[in-house]
Amino acid sequence: MPILNIHEVNDVRLDPKEPPVPGDKDVVIKVKACGICGSDLTYIKYGGIMRPPGGVTPIGHEAAGEVMAVGSAVQGVSVGDRFAINPMNTPSNIGSGGPEGAFTDQLLVAEARVGDNLLPIPEDVPYEIAAMTEPLSVALHGVNRAQAKAGDKVVVFGCGPIGLGMVLWLVDRGANVVALDLSDERLERAKALGANAVINPSRENVRERLEELHGTAKLLNRSAVGTDAFIDAAGAPNILMDVVGMAKFHARLVVTAAVMKPVELNLGTMLTSEMTITTAMGYPTEMPEVVAALPRLKDKIATMISHRLPLSQVLDGLKIAATPESCKVMIHADEDA
Repeated sequence: MPILNIHEVNDVRLDPKEPPVPGDKDVVIKVKACGICGSDLTYIKYGGIMRPPGGVTPIGHEAAGEVMAVGSAVQGVSVGDRFAINPMNTPSNIGSGGPEGAFTDQLLVAEARVGDNLLPIPEDVPYEIAAMTEPLSVALHGVNRAQAKAGDKVVVFGCGPIGLGMVLWLVDRGANVVALDLSDERLERAKALGANAVINPSRENVRERLEELHGTAKLLNRSAVGTDAFIDAAGAPNILMDVVGMAKFHARLVVTAAVMKPVELNLGTMLTSEMTITTAMGYPTEMPEVVAALPRLKDKIATMISHRLPLSQVLDGLKIAATPESCKVMIHADEDA
């Protein structure tokens, strides 16, 4: 069977591999759909993650599929059951440095546990929507870290798959959402998900536009924008300083993007606003909530999938996923999907 492996920097290949055999505590999943994540592209750029010398890094972690084989000690699982996979709760950390990756036909889930690393998919939810569970859980965790609630004025920087997922959850909560991106196509997707307004920073002054949309607030001897919370899903180096410079009293900023270089921070300005800056990574508790919401939100979620390709064309999918015009690129193991 094929599996997608990173061999070296910018060297990723579909390699042959023997089908997995489950141990007593394991299951084998027939992968039906797996999304391409920005972290997959980053792993390729850096030549893998935790890759042993001369070894490979299998990738792919946004997966859903059907059980093919069940170990004798696994409880509550039968052949044919449908699951979304929580890769962070597997001992092999599927697709992020362990021996398993989900861009394949058959995926071993070690130490399988229903409700933990196996999340049952509702019957009326297609596999590709179920495969969105993982990125949507990342997005929901960011929204939770922002403490966003109904009526809050929230800005989301970046309308890639994670940023758009945040727009989805914020709109679902009843927040007033402004989305920013340099891609007009992605901004159109944000509007389709219910964003109240969008801003392209290449054409508009972000602060002036936010003052129009969210109003202003007085902060000692200076003016601030009326935004309650900001979420950075873009990672541009200027975002932190820009937010600190315009944040109102007790505003909140959550950084979910990977900012790889040090950035300047004006602590004097931040001191007077008493704003909070925190980070969000992964989804320690969110995945079951996301699965439960899939039937209600599946039509909106489907609009986030921009491309669908068979596993045999996953290398083309990686190229597409690196373009600003794409959103979620979904890989189907079934060639006729």
